[in-house]
Amino acid sequence: MTPATTAPAAGSTGAAAPTATHCPYCALQCGMRLRPTAAAGPVPVEVLERPDFPVNRGALCGKGRSAPALLARGVRLTEPLVRERPGGPLRAAGWDEALDRVAAGLRTVRERYGADAVGVFGGGGLTNEKAYQLGKFARVVLGTANIDYNGRFCMSSAAAAHRRAFGLDRGLPFPLADVPHTGCLILVGANPADTMPPALRYFRELRENGGTLIVVDPRRTRTAEQADLHLRPRPGTDLALALGLLHLVIADGLVDEAFVAARTTGYERARAVAMAHWPDRVERITGVPVHQLRTAAQLFGRAATGMVLTARGPEQHSKGTDTVGAWIDLCLATGNAGRRYAGYGCLTGQGNGQGGREHGQKADQLPGYRSIEDPAARAHVAAVWGVDPDTLPRAGRSAYELLDGLGRPDGARALLVAGSNPVVSAPNASHVTARLRELDLLVVADLVLSETARLADVVLPVAQWAEEDGTTTNLEGRVILRRRALDPPEGVRGELWLLGELARRLGVERGFPADAEQVFDELRRASAGGDADYAGISYRRIAAEDGVFWPCPDPAHPGTPRLFLERFATPDGRARFAAATHRPAGEEPDREYPLHLTTGRVLAQYQSGAQTRRVAELNAAAPGPFVELHPRLAERLGVVDGEAVAVVSRRGRAVAPARVSAAIRPDTVFMPFHWPAPGRANSLTNPALDPVSRMPEFKTCAVRVERVRELGEDRVGGFGDEPARGPLDERTAG
Repeated sequence: MTPATTAPAAGSTGAAAPTATHCPYCALQCGMRLRPTAAAGPVPVEVLERPDFPVNRGALCGKGRSAPALLARGVRLTEPLVRERPGGPLRAAGWDEALDRVAAGLRTVRERYGADAVGVFGGGGLTNEKAYQLGKFARVVLGTANIDYNGRFCMSSAAAAHRRAFGLDRGLPFPLADVPHTGCLILVGANPADTMPPALRYFRELRENGGTLIVVDPRRTRTAEQADLHLRPRPGTDLALALGLLHLVIADGLVDEAFVAARTTGYERARAVAMAHWPDRVERITGVPVHQLRTAAQLFGRAATGMVLTARGPEQHSKGTDTVGAWIDLCLATGNAGRRYAGYGCLTGQGNGQGGREHGQKADQLPGYRSIEDPAARAHVAAVWGVDPDTLPRAGRSAYELLDGLGRPDGARALLVAGSNPVVSAPNASHVTARLRELDLLVVADLVLSETARLADVVLPVAQWAEEDGTTTNLEGRVILRRRALDPPEGVRGELWLLGELARRLGVERGFPADAEQVFDELRRASAGGDADYAGISYRRIAAEDGVFWPCPDPAHPGTPRLFLERFATPDGRARFAAATHRPAGEEPDREYPLHLTTGRVLAQYQSGAQTRRVAELNAAAPGPFVELHPRLAERLGVVDGEAVAVVSRRGRAVAPARVSAAIRPDTVFMPFHWPAPGRANSLTNPALDPVSRMPEFKTCAVRVERVRELGEDRVGGFGDEPARGPLDERTAG
């Protein structure tokens, strides 16, 4: 079989000019240039700065600079792998054999159990074209409702709160360039110094311009060290903190009454809720001293303009939507929304976390950020796809619910995974791993042999960022263009091509082209008139303008860098107060599990680590997991720095070296989540779900810490020890 290919991009092998493109990692989508290296070199391209791109202005972090290491032949998969029998080894196979096996397996499961017995699990790193085509494949070819993606684990609570308050969700309703010009910025549960380092300059410039930076985080991170004021609440209490600040703003007469009257609704109810969260009560709940609460309220309430930016810290909770809503209420009460240099925003995490949730790989959405339950939306998208709207499935299960149901009588019996590694990244990960083992068929498309791929029946090696064209949408809502700089290795194919091949094998001959620009042109039509309207955006225009902000409904439209300046996207044009009240986390510490666990990232690793743990430079900087604990807690346990400790929750156990640090609260321990077992933080985390966003509660659970006296059974740290369904011939790993 000869796969569909496209002509080499300008700047590909043999061309003199470097290719302008973007980093494959976080939602900044930093601009960079790629220049081919010598043919005999270990890495096919080198990274050059791209100072003209306005988001990062040439700056890159270590992950971006070292990204080409993932393209080396010895690192990545270069041929499909199949498993002959359950418990057997993975072996190399051709594409025809691998895809025939996948198609036959999917067909068998559908015939035996029904269309919804096939599930699809996508990723927030997929391009807009891949996310769109994956959603179309699930609904048109498979006919399944059960498609969701790992972005449900990242931005879903902020997205739900944004839509509830403003009628529209875009991570930042303003460009990052506005940040240095605000008067006071509250950064809640975010550590951009480690998670998106090139963005840190915006916060430094804010302070250089005379603005104030307040950081809310239980840990004294490198970002918190830059702050004028650092508030350190107990994990799970951000909602009470936001309500306490709103109480003080109201009590101190700092409400913008004219703005509230003209542009909002629901204030009186929000006021009543806030007044029940007086300072002493909030101090008892959060652990933040009253004097710091008063200082923060004065700084924010008296500033000429203010912003609140949240990240996973307040969002990854069973009350994340309400928590973000309370921070939005603080912005609305002070008039800090719908005007320049002011507002609420979410620091989106994954590279295409914004676009990934807009175009159809989420269980309840169709392209253009349309609801799959809306008859008009179904009719519009069905017309673009050339199908009867009645054939489109309804909303399916959210990400954790999909994973939790795998292999059960009423759940998916086959799963196609693209761009995700739930064995490491899902909450209650040991349970999720067990569910994956119960599948009749597991298919994984990935660049590397991730921990999830090691469990698969079929592994499909796919092209990545430097080897294909495609768009992503960064945290500002700026649609940008990644350009192909070189051809993928022989034996590697793109996801668009493989979806087309599977569609044909399953009886759908048309509608799944391999050309990314052709797919994007259809996405534009499908999104037209929706909340996330890309109709006026084209590849040529993106390249000419360094990205285009959506919504952009027609080619003559300039794009929308700043939302809500004239009206909010609600039916009456007014923003809505959330008026949420504080409630406990899904799981609070008790006598058996007396500590909070919170999780997060480190500078040199990314997400589940499937890629960054394969880069020598990054692995040397952060070689394994650790447990950060306060000196008082370490003394009480008799633990010294570097000693192996076990963290135990009701769901599992993780073992890693202790890192004794005063940067953490004495009642809290911290673990990064980039590693598999035995140091897998998500063996511990609580899958309690937010009732609106269906976000699991990653950011807090009850644990205890134990010394590990014998290391015979627990290996500390490590690259990956998740057992496959059977032996793995390591020669097949590329």
